[in-house]
Amino acid sequence: MTAIRITVTKTAGSVPREAGTQMLVWADRSEGTIGGGTLEWEAMAEARRMLRDGRQSHSATVPLGPALGQCCGGSVGLLWEETETMTTPPARPLWIYGAGHVGRALVNVMAPLPDFEITWVDTGPERFPQTDVAILVAKDPALIVKHAPSDADHLILTYSHEIDLALCHALLNHDFHSAGLIGSATKWARFRARLAALGHTPAQISRIACPIGDPSLGKHPAAIALGVATAMISPQARQTRERTA
Repeated sequence: MTAIRITVTKTAGSVPREAGTQMLVWADRSEGTIGGGTLEWEAMAEARRMLRDGRQSHSATVPLGPALGQCCGGSVGLLWEETETMTTPPARPLWIYGAGHVGRALVNVMAPLPDFEITWVDTGPERFPQTDVAILVAKDPALIVKHAPSDADHLILTYSHEIDLALCHALLNHDFHSAGLIGSATKWARFRARLAALGHTPAQISRIACPIGDPSLGKHPAAIALGVATAMISPQARQTRERTA
């Protein structure tokens, strides 16, 4: 069935969503969101008029205040195109080690985000809940680090300090974009000493962030997950990845 794809092509001032955001509109349903309440409602109405009239493309710049009475105050460029698919930028590879309480909370928060392609690792299939993300079962998780993309982000939060240490050691022998380890200051001090004894320099070891999350949010698994997700999708994190890409 024919659909119209709506794309935010440019933005100025305060707007609901960033450039590149897309949604699909059919005569009887929609998928995705460009946000903005009235903006989206009017954009969908235009898409359905296009479907009715047989038009294939249309573009417009919409000033949110004057045109729609919205308080955002910015303007949005929109492109309507006849198509059946949305285009999405390449997802960032994210490897999460550990399917315990914190691992599950992290996957619940991160999986809906389109920015990430998650690989979830643990030692037994029974440790995972039913999920749509990619699962890797490994008796020794450190052995599969070599299969991770060199630009992957890694989060280490297994049930074992020995597994955590082995993963840190394997990552420092492999290239990666970022790595985070759950733990206290005491745990990290011990890990730094043991990683140094394994031959890693202070500069190499400092590439691993510990603790992960935002300590001010507390230690509940969901609070840790929220802190980690916020850090990973922050503008600063995006800029760092763009500089190193």
